Amino acid sequence: MIRQRTGMRNVLPRPLPSPVASFLFVLLGLALLALDTGSLSVTVALAATATAAAGAAFAVCRLVAARCAPAVAPTRVRTAIRDRDRRTAFLPQRDPDASGRSRPRAPGLALPTAVA
Repeated sequence: MIRQRTGMRNVLPRPLPSPVASFLFVLLGLALLALDTGSLSVTVALAATATAAAGAAFAVCRLVAARCAPAVAPTRVRTAIRDRDRRTAFLPQRDPDASGRSRPRAPGLALPTAVA
C-alpha cells in the first residue's frame, strides 16, 4: 500500500475489534463476576479456559489470514529455489580416507584411562 505524503502525519485507521474478541472479553468479565469465590482452583480453571479461548481465536485468525494470502505461481517457486541454489556456496566434504588422516575409532570397549 502506498501512502501519499501530506502536511499532516500519515496515520492508518485502526481496525475495529472483531466480534469474536469482543464476545470473549465480555464472557471473561462475566465469568470473573460469576465465579469470584476466591479459591485458587477456580482462578486456575478460569485462566486455563481463557487461555484456551484465546488460543482458539488465534488459530481461527491464522486460518482466515492463511486463506486470504495470494497463491504463488509454481514457476515463481521454482525460480526462487533455483536462484537460492545458485547463491549457495558449495563446501566440499572432507574425505575421511584421504592420505594423512587417521581413521576414527570404532565404538567399542572404553579406554582404560577413560574409566574412573
